[in-house]
Amino acid sequence: MAEALDPILTPQLDTLTRRVLEKACAQDLKLGTAESCTGGLLASLLTDVPGCSHAFEQGFVVYSDDAKHRQLGIPLEMLAGGGAVSQDVVLAMASAALARSQADIILAVTGWAEDMGDPEKPGGLVHFACARRDRPTHHRKVELGVIGRQDFRLACLAIAMDMLVVAVST
Repeated sequence: MAEALDPILTPQLDTLTRRVLEKACAQDLKLGTAESCTGGLLASLLTDVPGCSHAFEQGFVVYSDDAKHRQLGIPLEMLAGGGAVSQDVVLAMASAALARSQADIILAVTGWAEDMGDPEKPGGLVHFACARRDRPTHHRKVELGVIGRQDFRLACLAIAMDMLVVAVST
């Protein structure tokens, strides 16, 4: 069971997290993250289960466009052109984090919790990418709606764990 995050986790999310970490440990896989909208919460979750946290290698918390550019090398033109919450950006985040770490699997996430006042940028829009060395990268786009920051981030964690379960199982 997760320790610090236990009060906010659903039993399903706790079970998924444990499954991901146990499978990663059994295969000696190292996990990493490239997070924007979750602000490091995914990395925190992956290090919160006693006996399994050694499966976590590294996390990049790149909340601003400048951080995405400086830490991961995401081109400023890409961030300005399609916006930081896009399939292109999340795929680039996953690829760059994989290249800049010793992780075998990276889960990248970028999204907006709130309504941005732009119909092309709906509140609750999230893009995920899960990259595993020498395998195709998987992308997922989800529209969660404006559900509040806590519910938004918890929903993102659940989706991320779903993607990681698949990645450690193949």
